[in-house]
Amino acid sequence: MHLDEGFARQVYEELTADRLTAVGLSLGVNLLALVRHAKAAAERIDTRDRRLAWLFAGLCAAVSLAFYGFASGTFAVGVAGCSAVLIAVGTAWAVVHTAESQGRAAAQEVFRLSGEPEDLVPPAPPDAEARLRELKKANVVPYTASAERTNPFVGSGTKIKEVVWQPIDISRPADAPGGGKLAVKPFDAVDLHTYVAKEMANIAGLEGLRARNRLYVLGTHVRHLGDDLLPDPLQRPRTRVPKQLVQAGLVRSGAGMRTYLSLERIGEGGRVIVSMHLRARLRHPSLSWEVAAYAIPPVSSHYCRVDWLPIDGFERWWSLVRYATGQTWPALRGAPGRIQRRRSESNRRARTLEKWRKEISKRHALYDYGAVDSVRERVGAWDQLGHSERTDSQDFLHRLQQGVLIATERFLKAHNVDTSSFDQAQQVINTQTYNFSGDITGPSNFGNNGQVTSYGQGAQPSGAPGGGHP
Repeated sequence: MHLDEGFARQVYEELTADRLTAVGLSLGVNLLALVRHAKAAAERIDTRDRRLAWLFAGLCAAVSLAFYGFASGTFAVGVAGCSAVLIAVGTAWAVVHTAESQGRAAAQEVFRLSGEPEDLVPPAPPDAEARLRELKKANVVPYTASAERTNPFVGSGTKIKEVVWQPIDISRPADAPGGGKLAVKPFDAVDLHTYVAKEMANIAGLEGLRARNRLYVLGTHVRHLGDDLLPDPLQRPRTRVPKQLVQAGLVRSGAGMRTYLSLERIGEGGRVIVSMHLRARLRHPSLSWEVAAYAIPPVSSHYCRVDWLPIDGFERWWSLVRYATGQTWPALRGAPGRIQRRRSESNRRARTLEKWRKEISKRHALYDYGAVDSVRERVGAWDQLGHSERTDSQDFLHRLQQGVLIATERFLKAHNVDTSSFDQAQQVINTQTYNFSGDITGPSNFGNNGQVTSYGQGAQPSGAPGGGHP
């Protein structure tokens, strides 16, 4: 935030500005701290540019005065104009130096902090902070219609796997201990989702695993849920809806609305985020799981400049002097233009919003309220993925998959269902091959030759001793 003014302003506008569309989930990110520091960075740059704009106006006046004095033969006036030019340029250098020094100090303070980073800067607008706190507990995610064919799980990153597991016959009752058959206890998909959500962390052995049922809604269908999701068609949709709606999206999907059990595991330091989205397809007499696995890579090196900044001493002093000397003239001459572009962009956004609100209120236009992406997935870069992140990600997905299978088996046994069909399906599921390629291409992929293949239990890659084709 403090070292990239364009990114800070973009994030601040996205998370606080007036808008109609939903904000995508930013997994593994403290959005409250992010928006507060973005606000502080944007205000610092605004203050810098306002001062530089005044100095640029003074510089132009001083240059004109100097030309006039020398041209008219009034050397005293010309010398005064030259002195004013030097003062304006020197003051501009000091303004640029101070702003950069403050930005680096703020970034390094966050980097070295052991407490909460949001406490270092003043709060953002109360309504914006309230929305961000609600977003952390969101149980509904409107996604843009353009993502329906590619990635409806906005904010989850890049698709790793998408599959529907082999159906399981749940119509046969289990054998009773003394002979005969037990009575099958009735259940529905909500019961199964609830059980898996509660038991997954212990079964999978993943501390910090977050399991939550979420309703994913097509952005153009948001209005179908009424006031529970969109109380005001001229404002952004809510981030939480009644639990009954989330359950309804699981039992009776349709109209662009489906409920998934989202299992999210954030790696060490938030570098890699792996998520698995599950949906139980319960149609008697069979049960199957729809599974979609996603991953977000580490943050791009562009956003890790604080790692390389000199901390103190001559090196820090010289780095700031070089920066201010090289950036003073571009920053000085460009200040009026930057201020004007910001005003124009703000006015353009306001006009666009006003136009759409008129279309919605007067012409009942169909509007797409869905989120496009999230801050966290935009800043990820696969070329930053190291060996430990690759192996951790594979381990996370294996544990999540195995945990779902174990939880499903325990749930069926607890409801007196014969699990022989499940045992057969589990053997097929465990020998499937899962490619971490998907939408990921190029040298930054997991594994060899731009593709990562992880094998389930009982499977071996082609060419391995005793192994067949994957």
